[in-house]
Parts: sequence; C-alpha cells; structure tokens
Amino acid sequence: MFKRTHIASAVVMAFTCQFAFAQEEAPKTPENNVDEMEVIQVSGIRGSLNKALDEKRASVQIVDAIVAEDIGKFPDNNVVEALQRVTGVQTTGRGAGEVSAVSIRGLTDVNTTVNGRAIFTGAGRDVALQDIPASLLSGVTVYKTRSADQIERGIAGAIDIKTHRPFNFEGEKVVLAARAIYSDQPDEVDPNISALLSNRWEIDGAGEFGALFNISYAETHYRDDTITAGAVLPYFTNYPHPNYTPYSLIPKTGSQGVNWDEGLENGLASDVGSMMNVDGVPTEYLLGRDAIFGTSFTGLRKRPAASVSLQWAPNETLEITAEGFYTGYENESQNAMWFSNTYENGNGFIETPTVFDGTNVIKEKQAIGAGGFQSGDFSYGKTDSYLYALGAEWQASDYLTINTEVVYQDSEYKTDFFAMRFDRISTGLDVDFNDNDGIPGIAFWDNPNTAVNEADMAAIENWNAGTVYDNGGGNAGDALTFTFDAEYLIGGTYFDKVKFGGRYEKRTAEEFTRTQDKNLKDLTSVSSLIDMLAAAGAADDGSGIVFQVNDYFDGRADTFDSFISANGGYMLDNASAVRQVYNLDDEDVYKTFDIEENSFALYATTNFFLTENISGEIGVRYVKYEQDMQFTAEVTPNSNVFESSAADASVSKVLPSLVLNWNITDDVVGRIAYTNTLRMPNFTDLNALQYWTEPLTEGAEYGTGVGGNPELKPEESTNYDASLEWYFAESSSLYGAYFKREIDGRIVSGRKVVMRPRASDGKIIPFALSAPVNASEGELSGFELGLVYFPESLPEYLNGLGVQASYTSLDSSQLTPEYYDDGTISRFVKSKMAGVSDESYSIVGIYERDSFDMRLSYVWRSEFYTGNEAAIFANPIQFWNRPEQSLDFQFSYNVNDDLVVTFDATNILDDVYQSYYGEGNDNLFNFGNGIYSRTFALGARYSF
Repeated sequence: MFKRTHIASAVVMAFTCQFAFAQEEAPKTPENNVDEMEVIQVSGIRGSLNKALDEKRASVQIVDAIVAEDIGKFPDNNVVEALQRVTGVQTTGRGAGEVSAVSIRGLTDVNTTVNGRAIFTGAGRDVALQDIPASLLSGVTVYKTRSADQIERGIAGAIDIKTHRPFNFEGEKVVLAARAIYSDQPDEVDPNISALLSNRWEIDGAGEFGALFNISYAETHYRDDTITAGAVLPYFTNYPHPNYTPYSLIPKTGSQGVNWDEGLENGLASDVGSMMNVDGVPTEYLLGRDAIFGTSFTGLRKRPAASVSLQWAPNETLEITAEGFYTGYENESQNAMWFSNTYENGNGFIETPTVFDGTNVIKEKQAIGAGGFQSGDFSYGKTDSYLYALGAEWQASDYLTINTEVVYQDSEYKTDFFAMRFDRISTGLDVDFNDNDGIPGIAFWDNPNTAVNEADMAAIENWNAGTVYDNGGGNAGDALTFTFDAEYLIGGTYFDKVKFGGRYEKRTAEEFTRTQDKNLKDLTSVSSLIDMLAAAGAADDGSGIVFQVNDYFDGRADTFDSFISANGGYMLDNASAVRQVYNLDDEDVYKTFDIEENSFALYATTNFFLTENISGEIGVRYVKYEQDMQFTAEVTPNSNVFESSAADASVSKVLPSLVLNWNITDDVVGRIAYTNTLRMPNFTDLNALQYWTEPLTEGAEYGTGVGGNPELKPEESTNYDASLEWYFAESSSLYGAYFKREIDGRIVSGRKVVMRPRASDGKIIPFALSAPVNASEGELSGFELGLVYFPESLPEYLNGLGVQASYTSLDSSQLTPEYYDDGTISRFVKSKMAGVSDESYSIVGIYERDSFDMRLSYVWRSEFYTGNEAAIFANPIQFWNRPEQSLDFQFSYNVNDDLVVTFDATNILDDVYQSYYGEGNDNLFNFGNGIYSRTFALGARYSF
C-alpha cells in the first residue's frame, strides 16, 4: 500500500501527533522517530474508546469520534442512533421504529460526508442519515470546527462517515452478522443482517491490490400511536353577544371588522373574565380547542445498503482507490386517523364547560352534532442513491503530495399516496382536553333511538364515504464533483506545511408531483361504497376498503379501543376501481422545479508553530454558487392549467479560519478556533410559485398557502470555539468546550394574507400565505463537558468497569418577525431557536470482561422549541416538546475468538413523547402525545 518516505512521514507526524512526543529527552532524528513508533491494536469497548480519544487528541480541529467497535457494540441500527451518545450531539424524531434527526450543539444544519465526499438524498442538500446502517461504518468523526480545506456547508458542524477499505486490514477478513429484532407495538420480529468480505494481495511487478465488499439489509415493522388536542379558538360563554348562541365560536371578523387577533406569540389572554370586542360590544370569552384527533401509524420499511472498495498501490508513492456506495429505502405505511370537531353548534343542551383553575381555558366540555372524519392515508416511497468515486494519492516528492478525485452521485425518490375520508356528524361527545398529564380523553354518545351504536368508532354503519386523495411524485438529484488537493511540506521554523486546492461541483435537482382529490356527488354510506367498488372490479368484493385499528394508544388514554378508516394500501392496489367510482383520471406527474447549480471553491491553509508547544492552522476558502431555476405549478387543483416561472441567482463568499492548539502539559491540550460556515437554502425553498389548501376544519376561516423564494441568500455563521482536554490516564479523558455561533440571514417563514377564490364554490376568502425569507438573526452559545473513565486499582471482580458521560448546556436566541396582513413586518419577537434544548446529557455504564461486556446507556434532553403553529389560531404560536429520555441496554458474550452473541434492548422506559403550545404551558395548552416501540434483539457476529 501507499507509504510516505521517512522524511515526509516524520514531518507530518511531528505536527499531527506532537502531543505524544512532547517528552523531556534528546531530540529524535526523523529516522529513529519512525522506527520507535508502536502499533497499538485495539479491541473491545475500552480499546474502541481509546482509539476515539486518540483521534480527538491528534486532530487540529475540535472533534469527537466513534470507531467501528463502538458502533458495533451499541444496540444501534443506523448512524443517527449511534451518535446520540456523542458529547454535544442531540437526537430527536423518534418514530417509525428509529431515531431520525440529529443536531450538533442544538443546530440541525449538519453537513454529512462519506469518506470526505458530500452526499445527499434525492433533491435535498443533505443525506437521510438514518438510511446509512451502522454495519457499513469503520468510524464516524463529528467536526465541531472546520478547516478551510473542508466543505463550507453546515452551520451546526460536519459528520464524516468512514467506510471500510481493504488496506485497513492486514489480510483476508470476513465478518458475518445477524440480528432478530422484536418490536412490541407492531408485535413483529425483523431481520438485520450484514456481511463483509475483504482481502489484499501482492502481484509481482504490479504492486499491491485490495478488494472489499460490504453489504447490509434491514427490515423494520413499526407502529406509532398518537392522540392530540387541537388548536385553540375563542368561544362565547353562556352570555353571548345578542347575535350569537351560547358557547358558539366567535368569528374572526364581524359586522364592525376584526373581532380578535390570531397568531400572537402568547395567544389571546387566558385570564378569568378576559374580554374582547365582538361587533363593537365588550364580550367575555372562553378559550377552547376546535378539535381532538389521533393516529395509528403502521408500516414496513426495508433498507438495503452496500459499499465496494478497490485499492491499488503500484508502488510506494502512488495509491489509486475506486469506490461505490449504495443506500436504498423502501417504505409502505398506513396512517389511520380519526378526527372530531369539538365546538358547539347551538342545536341542543350541553352542560357548562369546566375551565382550568384561574383561567378562561376550557378543560372539559360537551358538543352536540360535531362533525368528524376518519382518514386512511397510505404512502409508498422508494429511494435509490448511488455514489461512485475514483481517486488517486500521489507522493510526487519527499515534500509534495497530490490528491485528486472525481465523484458522481445519483439519487431518486418516488412516492405514491392514496387517502380517503369517512365522514359523519356525531350525536354528541364529552371531551377532556387534558385528562391525564397532557393526554386528552373523549367519549362519543349513542343515540338510543337508533339501531346502530353511534359511540362505536369501528361500526361501518356510522360512516359515509368522503373525499378521496390521489397523489404521487418524487424528486431526484445528481452531482458531478472534481476535487484537487496538494500538500507541500515546508519544514521551516515557524511554518510546517501548506495545503491548497479546489472543488467544482455541478448539481441538479428536480421535483415531480401529481395531485387530485374529489368527493362523491351524492352522500354515500361506506356500505354502499363497498358495493360500488365491487361493481368496478375491486378485489375482495370491495370490503378490503375498511382498515381497523385495535388496541388504540395501548389503552393509555381514556378513549375508544378501536376505530376504522379507509385502507390506503387497498386503494393503491385497486386504484383503477377507486378512480372509476370517483370519476378520476390516472394522472401523470409534472415537474414542479428544475434547478441546476454550479459551485466553485478554492482554498489555502498553512500549519504553523509559534513556540514548541503552540501550533495551529490558518486558512481561507472562497466559494461561489450559481443557480438556474425553472418552476411550474397547477393553478388550481384538478384544473390541468399550469403557470411557470424562471429565476437565476449567484452568491460568493470568502470564509477565513484560524485554529490554535496549545500542548499545556504532556496530558493537557487547549484549543481555540475562529471559523465561518454557510447554510445554503434548500432547493424546495427556492420555488417561486404558490400552492393553496382550503380550510380543513369547519371552524377555520382561513385557507393556507405555501410557496418559496428564489431570492433567498445563504445563512452565514461566525463561529468561536475554545476547548480544554485532559488525558489523565490510559483510555480516560476529561474534556470541555465553550462555543458561540452568530448567525445572520436566518431563513424563517414570512406571512401575508391573500384574498382568493375557494375552489369548491368560488367564494372569495382569506388565505394565509407562508414563504421563507432571510428575516432573522440568531445567536447560540454553550458549554459541553465529556468524560471517559476506566478506574485503575479496582478489586479484580470490578476490573473493566467504566463510564462514558457527556453534558451540554445551551443558550439560544433569535429575532423572528411578526407580520401585518399585507406582509409588512409589525415587530420582531425574541425567542429560542428551534430544536435547541437548554440541557442534555448522556451516561453510559460499561462493564467489560474477557468473555463478555455490557453497557447501559441513558440519554436525556430538556424541553425544546420545535417551530410555530399556523398563524390562524388563538393559542400561543410556538410548539414545544417536553423533556425526552431514552434508556438502552446491550450485552455481548464471546463464545470464542470468532463468535460473539448479543442481546440488546432500546426505548426501555417506553415513555409518552409530548408537545404543547407556548413555553411553560405543558398542561394548560397541551398538544400532541405519541407512543413508540420498545425493541429487543438477539444477534450473533462471526468473523475470521
């Protein structure tokens, strides 16, 4: 394989590993410096953590790392789950059988690379990180500061995923692994299997060759159940305005203009006796929810993945690498939803609502004749992403090394979606919007004068066929990338080496869609719909249209146990019959946007020494992005009339960076860094056209519209970091860091009201249009602390006991605009940044012996702001999540040197994940509640 000369190796080593050789002894010559190097083989938990600490210690940047042994030992299916124990990393988005979202120090804009190469999924700028299985990885490095020679994107930081290569192994290597994973909510057992085959060999006269093939395949059945109290609107008391009825909804506008303001940061006043002017008359009001709803989300996901690596070293100065990387995703899911309005229509007697003590906020109430529906949504999605790379590393001389690479990527996502609503008007209901610590409860009434039980949510006779939704589409992207990097070793007194290079990428992104929806002309019962589908040739005589949910919310809410919805999968399989009944066409997709982006980057860095123990790197990076954009939208749904728009954009930036490292003692390293990073707008946010949705609930007066903004500029972050790392014993370290991010041009949602015709009847109504704008600035600062500790001199039976722990404290703020109806900014509101918990920590208890090891891992994060509700309601506008925690366990037993058997469990605490409106309102304005699966897995790994 490729080898540097002794002189070149010694100079590089002196800089990158100087901490290890800062001893008080006679200076070493380049030759004896190399000869005395010790190759350390790592194995087991302690060895893997030690290797990760070595990488952290040797890096010029502030980084954290995980190595292959670490990932393989944890009960993790993908890289997101493996990262949740890294200092400063927070994960969320637990659902569909996995954790799917990752943030670094509270920010989600993470640039992900594979072996240093930028990677993406579909038309996105980022990769679906959860698509990458842990079994394909040799290690992961989390960069919290960035050198000018690295890709400039990712304000939060960067994650570099390293795959296995044949030259990483001494010779032939075979690893086979399999796990059977049981999930309790869907009550299914799923496979997770992988295999690695690698070898290397010498050919006389041709040099050394290596080949590696790594594959993985996983299936996951999942089920997530939710129950949610809807948004807040104002209602009359039992003493309403003369023109209205008791407990009815107060309209947004009246005879004398606006009655109440929607979309306020803290919502309408919730004190007892609060008043508003209704048609000019001071009137007391109550705050109540417009609806209550829930879902049971079930599905099956399949993920194949593969990595191929071929290496050739014809001599000691040249190494050529060809690699391929594939990730696949296939998912089919049924989202069974029930929904009920909860306000009074004034057509019957109800009891006086109950309010929370000291407020005008309704906790319990009744409603007669409230409308409702049950929706069955089925989605099928498939992604195939390929990356091909060919590169070379050439030792041109003792002082000059050149790396060059060409990379091609192609990723395509396709989806089909079918949904149908079953509708009805309920006899009546009792609802408690917060029956049990944020979990609502509801009971429907039976009409004793009818044969059917109206309280039975699973009775077919209670439901009529409603609107059908037939959608589909997808997105795709590809990229051709060239990189050139050169490193020249100076070896001077103050400057060690110079590195320079460039990157060119041509990127395309396009999106496709089709959408149509329609209701039957006449009111039709579900029973009649079944007959109509049978007549149209549907399978199972049409009865397959009904999907039933049992054991809803695992019995943890005071509500019904079962309900029915439309079977979306059946509709997709019998699409022609459904379309025939609803008189719909089989539509083709059309392209909504087509973007070509050319980006250029040039950089230069130099490593320097100020004193024997103080060194660093200074660099600058110049980047330029040019975009050519085409957009298309359907004017109104089902119209087959389209509008188009085109736009061009260009942006360029100069990004300096500086890092200083100070070897304070042999065991203590300090670092400070100043860096600049960018977040480029997502391609979907650049769409100049608007898409409109009519009001979804009977109480809503506004429709909604969404669009993009082709004039968006990148967000820019100026970053300050300082860290202190103490390596106080073998495999043990204590480290802390302070950091600050100043972000300009943050992209947030702009808003204005547009009057336009409603598609159903042509009536002109207001639509609240949202579109992204660079209208905010933010600041995030914090402190993180990490510890890896294996105590020495313990009693023999406690040898192998250790702990890995981390703590992160964050303080974030941003100024976000509020808007007048015409779209002008009325004021700026200071708030937290979305997704940022003030505190988070993880603790991993480790016990490792010769024949077995085990870990118990606990992760916790405090409550956090997640985004804003649509600005058409009366509740506080912000969404917040309650604190989240997770407890996982892993045990492995070494049967012999080659065979290991494992047991692991995840989400052991089986919590309810909850959200609410407005900071501190977790009970008064509770919102969503979700339960997710616990998993238990048995596995085995065989290697030789």
